[in-house]
Amino acid sequence: MRILLLGEYSNVHATLAEGLREKGHEVTVVSNGDFWKDYPRDIDVSRKEGRLGGIRLLVRVYSILHRLRGYDIVQLINPMFLELKAQRLFKIYRYLRQHNKCIVLCAMGMDYYWVHECIHSRPLRYSDFNIGPQLRTDPPALEAQRDWLDTAKERLNTMMADDCDAIVSGLYENHVCYLPHFPQKLHFIPLPIKPQPSPTATAPTDRLRLFIGISRGRSSYKGTDIMLQAAEAIMEKYPGRVELRKAEGVPFCQYQHMMDHSDAILDQLYSYTPSMNPLLAMSKGIVCIGGGEPENYEILNEEELRPIINVSPTYDSVFHELERLVLHPELLPQLKQQGIAYISRHHDYLKVAAQYEELYKKLVRQ
Repeated sequence: MRILLLGEYSNVHATLAEGLREKGHEVTVVSNGDFWKDYPRDIDVSRKEGRLGGIRLLVRVYSILHRLRGYDIVQLINPMFLELKAQRLFKIYRYLRQHNKCIVLCAMGMDYYWVHECIHSRPLRYSDFNIGPQLRTDPPALEAQRDWLDTAKERLNTMMADDCDAIVSGLYENHVCYLPHFPQKLHFIPLPIKPQPSPTATAPTDRLRLFIGISRGRSSYKGTDIMLQAAEAIMEKYPGRVELRKAEGVPFCQYQHMMDHSDAILDQLYSYTPSMNPLLAMSKGIVCIGGGEPENYEILNEEELRPIINVSPTYDSVFHELERLVLHPELLPQLKQQGIAYISRHHDYLKVAAQYEELYKKLVRQ
């Protein structure tokens, strides 16, 4: 099959492309590399800074549109699959629809259904937008509401979701937000990870080596600020027994290098499930401290492995779990080995590519 993967989210499309190519498919990745993370792509559609950045990108996109036709599958990472205003994307989407066989929309990351459901139906006990019955008032949460509710982005998202041939969710959280609206066309497929074991991560050490990635301007929104405070407090309480490494706004290759030599990664306090970076860390034998709610294992039909140290969205919960690891380092080896097995079982990029391949073939036959 000829497959076009348009847009990027934390290396999902670049990794999926590797798996699909190894299965013999012709795959083209078109993206901006997910901003500063600079993930691999075949055709770059980055937006330059400055007042004319949008116009230059629009000209660039129209100049390559003829190369984005004739595919069996076009998969869009998000309704905002290019760094253009939503109003511009309606026309581009219709062009892609007209000149290709099947369109797949990903339910990953920020979009209308994620924002709307977390605010109104609240299917999750906690999320980027609510803690129990209380709505969050973090500036990024309020900005996301202004962005996606009663706007052109909402209209674009609902139009694409109604029109596309299939919707693929990669996280439990996004899945439950789309499920009430599109039970027939929604498919859950785990995120793809290319396992990269790290001998240094599984080597014994005399101190707990922690790693945390900090997203620019989104620290409080993702709970990184709370996790960082807890980690620093643990370092202060147990001097010489804890090491903390921080990565902020660095390209993916540098981020990955900094992650190596760690025992545990702290990531996304308000998540039910691990996203791409902690999953990659787990493949290296690094323990994930973050989202590992029962629903995460249930959607994967995983009844045996429990490699994730699940925390509630509070400072006390994070502090308690970190202290437990400091006082009981004997817990780490089993958690690390379970993490490696967990990635191999559910997230290996070739296994995930096979699931996408099965869906794609079904869509093309229809």
